Amino acid sequence: MKIIVDAMGGDKGPAEVVKGTIDAVKDYGVEVIIVGKEDIIENELKNYDYPKNKIETINAEDIILNEDDPAIAIRRKKDSSMVVGLKALADGMGDGFISAGSTGALLAGGIFIVKRIKGIERAALSTVYPTTKGISLLLDAGANVDCKPEYLNQFGIMGSVYMEKVIGVKSPKVGLVNIGVEKGKGNLLTKETYDLLENTNINFIGNVEARDIPTGAVDVIVCDGFVGNIVLKLTEGMAISMFSSLKEVFMKNTKSKIGAFLLKPELKVFKGKMDYREYGGAPLLGTKKPIVKAHGSSDAYAIKNGIRQLIAFIEKNVINIIEDNINVIE
Repeated sequence: MKIIVDAMGGDKGPAEVVKGTIDAVKDYGVEVIIVGKEDIIENELKNYDYPKNKIETINAEDIILNEDDPAIAIRRKKDSSMVVGLKALADGMGDGFISAGSTGALLAGGIFIVKRIKGIERAALSTVYPTTKGISLLLDAGANVDCKPEYLNQFGIMGSVYMEKVIGVKSPKVGLVNIGVEKGKGNLLTKETYDLLENTNINFIGNVEARDIPTGAVDVIVCDGFVGNIVLKLTEGMAISMFSSLKEVFMKNTKSKIGAFLLKPELKVFKGKMDYREYGGAPLLGTKKPIVKAHGSSDAYAIKNGIRQLIAFIEKNVINIIEDNINVIE
């Protein structure tokens, strides 16, 4: 198995990407191609001891920035690390691709360069969502802000396949984000989507309200990218606010500081459940080959875990399962 890694995407630069990639090579035995400015990558590689036969590089002099228009950047920045990496994936040089670069550009590149699975109308950005029961998969997380019922229906199917095959949840419960649990609630989009999901062979349990998402009421959370991104950002903000408030309480006096010290191991575990770095990235579902979008601020640990997730994505044959069953399930 060979993984293609975009070294130039992300906020922390190639240093963290290279380190995370080397850690993944050592821990998982995978081969990688690192794409980006070769002189910078080679200088970073010199800092580590690693199996030289498992890492190669491809030079790419340009970088797609977050402020670039995604579709225009994919067409014009042909020597960018993202475009070169996606073309290498499409040409069969590797089995999967990971990037911490522009989400919009990665989606556009995945569609225009790698192409969609036959029968899939829109690729969806899915992300792991921590819950009190473990994790759920939310899609779409922001790639498609305007959706048709057919798109959401396919999101539910693809999310169900991924959750079962990669995460290991048998017959995952699929829920449609809505303002009420009763059938008939919501806007025209959710009403029509409900009817479509109800007639699939996946384990669709109906509507789910936002307040029930963190409790793990469903395993697969289906919504358009507009709603999904708001759910994610609100959850992130609540987590930051909660940890800030807890810190203020624990630092209030000597007694509370002692309590914080005694609870430190448990609090560390709890914080870890909310840490995006543990999950590594968000799979882009619907493209012909596996693609994972790592968080823009990913450090080496997050990149390593993103590669781990990509390996599972490939090993579980998710693409072929979606491709073989999309029309049958519908």
